[in-house]
Amino acid sequence: MLLTVSNGIDSFLQFITVLFIFVLVLLLTWVATKWIANVQNGRNIQGANIEVIETYRLTTNKYIQIIRTGEKYLAIAVCKDTVTILAEIPDGQIHLPDKQVGAMPDFKKMLEMARRKDENRKNEE
Repeated sequence: MLLTVSNGIDSFLQFITVLFIFVLVLLLTWVATKWIANVQNGRNIQGANIEVIETYRLTTNKYIQIIRTGEKYLAIAVCKDTVTILAEIPDGQIHLPDKQVGAMPDFKKMLEMARRKDENRKNEE
């Protein structure tokens, strides 16, 4: 009888130990991810003089970009190993986007739209 109780306690302690290690690994992963994100944000501080306005992908590793350097707009070709200036674009010919291109969409709104679509599909069936 005492042996069965001892095995039960040992199993429970092993479970708690594994659970603690799992939570610790998750916590360390979260902290490392936050730290790496902060380091990357520190490197990618956007200045006031250089800005990528638009990027168009031609092939896997070839792009055409419109960039603003100071007050000039340039079209450049970006390849695997080279960057080539194609042309300078006058200010009047640039059409800047109205909204921020890199802005994250509102997840709550997207989730609500998906729920409504799912409900409508269920009602149609």
